[in-house]
Amino acid sequence: MNEKIRIGIVGYGNLGKGVISAIEQNDDMELVAVFTRRPADSITITGNNIKVLNNNSAQEYVNDINVMILCGGSSSDIPLQGPLFASLFNTVDGYDNHKKIFEYFKSMDVASKESGKTSAICAGWDPGLFSINRVLLESVLPQGTTYTFWGPGVSQGHSDAVRRVSGVKNAVQYTLPIEDSMKKVRNGENPNLTIREKHKRICYVVAKENADICMISENIKSMPNYFEDYDTDVIFISEEELIKNHSKMLHGGFVIRSGKTGKELTNNHIAEFSLKLGSNAEFTANVLVTYARAVHRLNKEGIIGAKTIMDIPLKYLTQRTFEDICANLM
Repeated sequence: MNEKIRIGIVGYGNLGKGVISAIEQNDDMELVAVFTRRPADSITITGNNIKVLNNNSAQEYVNDINVMILCGGSSSDIPLQGPLFASLFNTVDGYDNHKKIFEYFKSMDVASKESGKTSAICAGWDPGLFSINRVLLESVLPQGTTYTFWGPGVSQGHSDAVRRVSGVKNAVQYTLPIEDSMKKVRNGENPNLTIREKHKRICYVVAKENADICMISENIKSMPNYFEDYDTDVIFISEEELIKNHSKMLHGGFVIRSGKTGKELTNNHIAEFSLKLGSNAEFTANVLVTYARAVHRLNKEGIIGAKTIMDIPLKYLTQRTFEDICANLM
């Protein structure tokens, strides 16, 4: 039997917990340790004697971990942690701040190449699987328009950004596609939609005691790259209500390409890729774990630097042999 891929996890929130479950479903992997910025003794993980260590201990495990999966938030954790851990390990992350991806790519590429490591960035479902489909469908139907709709569901990155606003104790953010706009796209009407016409956002917020809720609301609604371009509702509720009614991590979305073919562009085509997720965190975790396998293989072949999900051939993701792929998946 081949030696197992040894995985480390940075961050023990919903995504980190999902990665632990995903590793257990892949028999070519094993978990070495979970690293956290919190006091390590404040976290207990049941089953299999999983090590929990402080982030500062990671350097001691450079020879024990093949791939480090980064499970922090995109607003402030990953931009700092990514280059730091890429200077020591092969890494995978689900960085999802779309407007800053190229900036983040450059910092990760420098760190990875200097250390001789390989990093898969933005390897979730959007950016990630949706990115693949946007490129694929646009290439197949060059005359057309691509639309992306998210939700209805909980956005982990946006929820994390809200929780970091001063005065916020806890929060969940929902993204809702505007149904009338989706209907027009699926009908082949090719509408010219603004960001505001495609989605709205709803934030359920638990405020800290004596916090200025008007200031919290304004800081959320005006947040660049997250909320300022959307119609956003900020609703203040109790911690009990948040736990009771907003604990599930449902999400999903659609990539739709509306295109035309033929000499006179008379034939209309609608191509669509969609996801309906029972747990945003767990599905994203499975994607990250899949790309950890690819990163390990690429690095063993001497391919270093930062890679997006579009740079990595699909055959690197699976445990199947090439012959098996040809026989059963082609």
